[in-house]
Amino acid sequence: MKTRYFLIGGFFIWILIVPFLLFTQNAYKSENLFYMIDSEDSFRSFRDNIEQISIVAPQEYRVNEEGVVWGNTDARMRELALEHDVKVMPLIINPGFDPDLLHALLNDELARKRSIDMMIGYAKERGYYGWQFDYEHLRIIDRDVFTQYYRETADAFREVGLKLSIAVVPRESELPGPGAYHRWLFDSWRAGYDLQELARIGDFLSIMTYSQHTRRTPPGPVASTRWIENILIHLINELEIDPNKISLGIPFYSTYWFPNYNVERGGFVDGRGMAHRDAIHLIEQHNASITWVEDHQSTMALWENGGVFEYIFLEDARSLAPKLDIMKQYELRGFSVWRLGQEDPEMWNVIDEKTTRK
Repeated sequence: MKTRYFLIGGFFIWILIVPFLLFTQNAYKSENLFYMIDSEDSFRSFRDNIEQISIVAPQEYRVNEEGVVWGNTDARMRELALEHDVKVMPLIINPGFDPDLLHALLNDELARKRSIDMMIGYAKERGYYGWQFDYEHLRIIDRDVFTQYYRETADAFREVGLKLSIAVVPRESELPGPGAYHRWLFDSWRAGYDLQELARIGDFLSIMTYSQHTRRTPPGPVASTRWIENILIHLINELEIDPNKISLGIPFYSTYWFPNYNVERGGFVDGRGMAHRDAIHLIEQHNASITWVEDHQSTMALWENGGVFEYIFLEDARSLAPKLDIMKQYELRGFSVWRLGQEDPEMWNVIDEKTTRK
């Protein structure tokens, strides 16, 4: 009887733990980076979901042509991060993503050094894990000097134990593409990043695989899975970048397209990003139906307003799931989300189901 009871008890315990084991085996261990801004919705989202966050990256620091860095981060955020073992890696940006300011900074050796020294000073004073470059509107003519600046920063950081990463505008090819829009995007946003060398120099790349369609384009997905995969194939297979150096950019925001008018441009198609709750408000206000676009694993709605179509491409829990599956399929380092406070609340359940934070 004693032996029989042990076997039955053992079987009963096994039944209880098998689902848990299967769940944990399916969850991908990833480095979950979340961008944050100085707003109440962003802070609240950080506080309420902190157990699923590996790195918080507040967009709070700026630099000028002379390499002077200024900004601060929320002391409440830093305190919570310390309590919950979340690393703080602030962003540094060229204000307004001004390409002329960035060009001046990059081509001044003393300004570059001044900015590096200031980043190290802030990090020591406030306990940062490191920094992420978020320099955008980087022109192709500044490609080499930008790489040099990144190398100088990485070397200086390594001496004091700081990490360095970079947010980069992605591309599917080393060629511009079919039209004038693609040529402009290549010259002024994409080609300035030497992705191979930046991956080698720093700790990781946050690939901004969002804003596939913007106010400058016709309506379309914020981040089609087909587009995301094309980018990853280019990075991993063609540029031979280690997947462990890649953090997949994921949008928490949706995009709304509508007709607009001003005196300078006349009538034109406009678009803007918005939080999930605001997108749902518009959809419900117009009694629109939400449609799943299977080929791109994306959610959308469209309606007539004054006889003219308006569109929303929605980022929600359903569109998030296949992106996390792609991250797992390509064995990436993790993901980088823009940004806290804009999300469909159900997204946190998907993240919890599919990932375990590193």
